[in-house]
Amino acid sequence: MLVKVLHNGSCSKSNAVLEYLDENGVSFEIINIIEDPLSILEIKTVLKKLNQSVFHIIRKTDKLYTENYADKNYSEEEWIKILSENPSLIQRPILVKGSVAMLGRPIENVKFFIEK
Repeated sequence: MLVKVLHNGSCSKSNAVLEYLDENGVSFEIINIIEDPLSILEIKTVLKKLNQSVFHIIRKTDKLYTENYADKNYSEEEWIKILSENPSLIQRPILVKGSVAMLGRPIENVKFFIEK
């Protein structure tokens, strides 16, 4: 089954997962979330597949987050809109396979995910 990888090319962890998938002969499709940001509906779909709230995929160490959002109290809907407008705030990589998804780190989890 094809694995979709929500990817940011400037992220070392995201690049490491792509390399791992390639080295292990896993078929994958790259979705560059910086060049082609996810829509609100796409983010909601990914969250459902992750079985997580939006707060699970926010990069709280990102400079944009610490400078503009860390002290704010947004709702889940507001955060989804913020992430659709600021894709660099989304944890990556996120791997999607059929009806399930997972954060692609630590890389040990990727092995379990693709073998499932």
